[in-house]
Amino acid sequence: MSSYQTRTDFQLISPVPRLSHIIIEEVTPSVDGGRYPAKRIAGEPCVVEADIFRDGHQVLRAAVKWRRKRDEVFDEAPMAPFDNDRWRGEFIPTDNTRYVFTIEAWTDLFASWLADFTKKVNAARPVASDILEGIALVEKMFSSAKGADRESLERLLARLRKTSDGPTALASISEAEISAVTERVGERFGLTRFEPNLELVVDREKARYGTWYEMFVRSQGREPGKPGTFHDAERRLPELRDLGFDVVYLAPIHPIGHTNRKGLGNSLNGGSNSPGSPWAIGSEAGGHTAIDPSIGTLGDFDRFNAAANRLGMEVALDFAIQCSPDHPWVREHPNWFHHRPDGSIKYAENPPKEYEDIYPIDFDTPDQRGLFEAMLGVLRFWRDHGVKIFRVDNPHTKPVQFWNWLINEVQATNPEVIFLAEAFTRPKLMKALAKAGFTQSYTYFTWRNTKSELTEYMTELTQTPMKEYFRPNFFTNTPDILSPVLQTGGRAAFKMRLVLASTLSPSYGIYSGYELCEHQAVPGTEEYLNSEKYELKVRDWNQPGNIKEFIGRVNSIRRENRALQQFLNLQFLTTDNDQILFFSKATPDNKNVILVAVNLDPLNAHYCTAFVPPEVVGVAPGRSYRVTDLLTGAKYVWSDRNYVRLDPAVEPAHILRVEQRL
Repeated sequence: MSSYQTRTDFQLISPVPRLSHIIIEEVTPSVDGGRYPAKRIAGEPCVVEADIFRDGHQVLRAAVKWRRKRDEVFDEAPMAPFDNDRWRGEFIPTDNTRYVFTIEAWTDLFASWLADFTKKVNAARPVASDILEGIALVEKMFSSAKGADRESLERLLARLRKTSDGPTALASISEAEISAVTERVGERFGLTRFEPNLELVVDREKARYGTWYEMFVRSQGREPGKPGTFHDAERRLPELRDLGFDVVYLAPIHPIGHTNRKGLGNSLNGGSNSPGSPWAIGSEAGGHTAIDPSIGTLGDFDRFNAAANRLGMEVALDFAIQCSPDHPWVREHPNWFHHRPDGSIKYAENPPKEYEDIYPIDFDTPDQRGLFEAMLGVLRFWRDHGVKIFRVDNPHTKPVQFWNWLINEVQATNPEVIFLAEAFTRPKLMKALAKAGFTQSYTYFTWRNTKSELTEYMTELTQTPMKEYFRPNFFTNTPDILSPVLQTGGRAAFKMRLVLASTLSPSYGIYSGYELCEHQAVPGTEEYLNSEKYELKVRDWNQPGNIKEFIGRVNSIRRENRALQQFLNLQFLTTDNDQILFFSKATPDNKNVILVAVNLDPLNAHYCTAFVPPEVVGVAPGRSYRVTDLLTGAKYVWSDRNYVRLDPAVEPAHILRVEQRL
């Protein structure tokens, strides 16, 4: 933010240039100089900072001004300097909508006069003329003041007019009441406003804190070879609620194409006996607004969604902009697809992977308006059916500008809608998608395993400009990703990665089967063996070795501790063992302080000394405090240096709550 982006009050009403003494720059929060909105949560403070200064030594005042984007009148709150011309103020955006804010600064003529006058009086300088200057300033304020302020100024004028003695005048002026009045009614001389207005997307709390469970509806049945239905999936909802999940994300639920239908293990031409990949969307039964007949009807979906809502859960749908060769759009809008010289449409590829059952959309079609409106229509259709969360498949393969338009259009009428970007791609493209409007983003968490990797990545997310616009959602696994540590680390690895995901990030998720520690992969890859993407699965959800009780306990800990529902409060702490990651999270008032230690080695026990600076837990140096391990119920007395031993065969982590300062 450069200093030329300011306008004075005179410039706002007059074409004649007027010099501004005041510079406002380095305003936060802002993203790319105000090109994109920053993100906040409704009902939580938005702290605004800026460098504000001027030539000379006059006294400045400043205020942050804000309004809902659709409103015209600004509210304002004072800002105060705190370090080297850095100023800070805050406001609370109360609504789930878009806001704009800016900063105004001005010279306080009376305070500037008073500062110099005080120095002269203390130096025993003659001040008769200075008192007259002060009287003139007070008279100007008196002329516009009203009520009690006017009465206070009238009494001050009477006292000043009766004296030419510096100490006597200073005593009258220095009263706290007078200081408040003059700041309130004084002229905002040289008023300077930062421009342009900065925008803020204010989301509902689910945008920051949520616990996701991904499932395929067709795999929720009980009979091998027969697709599960919405009725089968509905039967699982109470259990998922009891495990602590509040978002149920469904893999695509639309009709699946027949052409080049995938078979077991992604084999080509699975034929009519194969259920096919749900991402090959579209058949004679319809496209993106239709339901696959094998799992139910639109009415069945509505009942499923209503049942989830009654249990305090939301349903997230997959939004994949691609079509099977049998999708109605292929016939109705052939120019939405890229045709090769021989007239055929090229199927989707991500070499060396091939998706013969999918046609990609050509976003350079001459009918861009028709295509864009159709995409918007799909989202509005499902919003009308109660869906408020969309997980977007591979958004990095579509134009960022399209997403910016689409998300803005949806949220203009439905600001409660949340978009999760499933973009495992280059860092700058992931950042661009978040800036363009995606509420949440998948991350590299799946591939961050060592202490240094996790610390470096989390520091990037929480302490760089990314914190203003990039909200992570840490998935432990996906239908496409079974990480090496889960393939080889056994049950302890699943517990360890769950603790990391759920305590480092307030939004996290698992893909079904994680609770059963499913770990078999296609050799040499991160692909699941016998992938659910290409076949029906019937699982015993209570089979031996499951970690359901552990998952439920961790999710309960998250619900009961607000410190774990925040992201930017993460603070890494020191241990003397690189296999033990140690960090804290606390609420702003320090009433809820959580200490988390995780053994990153799922195969071996490790011990360390864990160092806790006293200010982290709000105690004096050397003082002790009691902590409770919320995973086991064990209680300990801790202080600055603490012995920790974590055996993954028992539990891979401590989640400690500070209970009592001793």
